[in-house]
Amino acid sequence: MQPPQLTPEDRARALAKAAASRKRRAEVKAQVKSGEYSLNQVFELAKSDEAVAKMRVFELLESIAGVGKVRARAVMERLNISSTRRIQGLGAKQLPALLVEFAAPTLKQRGKLIVLSGPGGVGKSTVAKELRKNSNFYVSVSATTRAPRHNEIDGIDYFFVNDEEFESRKDNGDFLEWAEFAGAKYATPKAQVDEALSCGENVMLEIDIAGAEQVRKVSNEAILVFLEPPSWEELVSRLEARGTDTEERRAHRLALAQEELAHAPNFDHRIVNHSVTQVLAELVSLVS
Repeated sequence: MQPPQLTPEDRARALAKAAASRKRRAEVKAQVKSGEYSLNQVFELAKSDEAVAKMRVFELLESIAGVGKVRARAVMERLNISSTRRIQGLGAKQLPALLVEFAAPTLKQRGKLIVLSGPGGVGKSTVAKELRKNSNFYVSVSATTRAPRHNEIDGIDYFFVNDEEFESRKDNGDFLEWAEFAGAKYATPKAQVDEALSCGENVMLEIDIAGAEQVRKVSNEAILVFLEPPSWEELVSRLEARGTDTEERRAHRLALAQEELAHAPNFDHRIVNHSVTQVLAELVSLVS
């Protein structure tokens, strides 16, 4: 069966209608972003406005102030809403679930993102663990392909994944940053970070120098903090005291630490790690 043949006039009318629909949807998204329209108002509007009814749900959600692509995608996956679903196609349970999810998103102050970095052995992991126990920070848990150490717990210290899963998630854009060190890969899951920030939680990422520089490029809200040792001798002592490293690994870490210390001036803040308590106090003061 041959498709209907459109006259030039029919084609012109169709193109004009499509252009008008795109313009209308752009207007509505701008009104949502400014706070003029709530999600519920858009859903009501869709009942009588065909252009709005045919708007993709993803486009609508990412236009809400403070939401963006990452959280919109994460919410839709959690509520089992297809990425291509249009407003007119929302199910009886999906629509109210979205209203509950975004009941008052713009009333919450977005959290602050702290990126803690520094040379290996300076104490970043210790600070992160204490911060998780003693403050209201959400400390992001990284994914890694390396094997867990005897005292590490999956989902608490790291998400331990194999190389195939890591590469698949990286290709899907699931990571905020990623890096490779000493034969293993490390990354920060993007969705969890954005979800926490959107809920008003302050987030800390404990990552290496390369990862911090990647975050700087993709996030204009990140506050980069460089953790420094009290002295070079103290850092050498800490690295040599690690019982999990071979002699060759320690030598490599020392050489790398010298290179990493040179990056300190590129960070927003520098904190000398005299004690964990003092570092925690300074980190908390950055978001107060």
